Amino acid sequence: MSTPARVYSRAFKVAAVQRILAGEKVKAIAADLGVARTLLYNWWEIYERQGPEALLPRGGPRRGQGITRLGMRRGRRRKGRRSEEALRLAEAQQRIAELERKVGQQAVELDFFARALRHFETTRAPQDGRGALASSRSSTR
Repeated sequence: MSTPARVYSRAFKVAAVQRILAGEKVKAIAADLGVARTLLYNWWEIYERQGPEALLPRGGPRRGQGITRLGMRRGRRRKGRRSEEALRLAEAQQRIAELERKVGQQAVELDFFARALRHFETTRAPQDGRGALASSRSSTR
């Protein structure tokens, strides 16, 4: 007996693809989200070719979202707003994580250069202002 297939929302798929585009490893994202890597690659390909609007949930419209006479889905505005908010939240969280990584990297670099400067200042030979010492004696010939 097989288990029913999971249905992923557009916001979920877009957030996953944006993590790929931000440079995260597909294997790590797949493990984090609990999805197959092939799914992520499929979503990425669809996103690249047709845009985020093409990442539709699997299956037809859910109850209450049938097509009306005007060709619009019922309940779409409310659910669309939620998914847009979820998408914006995922994007903001991703941007925050990216900026935190940059700040951390800059802190490491700043610490490195501060230590190098301290080392350089302590090992530098004292100078009396007349220039550097000669490396060897001049010949008397």
